[in-house]
Amino acid sequence: MNFGHINWIDDNGHFKPPIMLYLILAFIARGWCVFIASLTQASDRAALVALIYPQKSDFLLALAAGAGALILYALVIAERKRAPRWVRPIFNQLKWLLVLLLMIDGGLLLQRLIHNHFLYTWHFGLDALFLFWSLLYIASSKHLSYYLNDWRNDANMAHIDSGK
Repeated sequence: MNFGHINWIDDNGHFKPPIMLYLILAFIARGWCVFIASLTQASDRAALVALIYPQKSDFLLALAAGAGALILYALVIAERKRAPRWVRPIFNQLKWLLVLLLMIDGGLLLQRLIHNHFLYTWHFGLDALFLFWSLLYIASSKHLSYYLNDWRNDANMAHIDSGK
């Protein structure tokens, strides 16, 4: 018997979301994080945004791509509450939606590189590295797979318990 996964289970017997899932969602929604952080600047709100996103179009596209991450975060919250039930089919596609958002983010990274005339900066390298690690994590994580299958298994058990 392998009891190594016991810390992945909450008090109700369901798999907890992996911390890396939250990090991936925050990475994809980093445009929103920059926007919220810029609201705390009383003197010059645009300076922080311009520091990270020199092109206004890059920032707006990051907000648009980050909106998908906010929707996926809402799906994770709905899964934790196990309600509403109509969210379940969308949640079952979470892995592919994450990959799609990461691919969109990769396209945005390429666009930012083009705007920067392909000059390397440390944040481009970190973005590319985290993008690669995120895709690798989604492809190989047992914790994420167990978590994504947990709500589906809960539906199968409810179907069996109802005698249908």
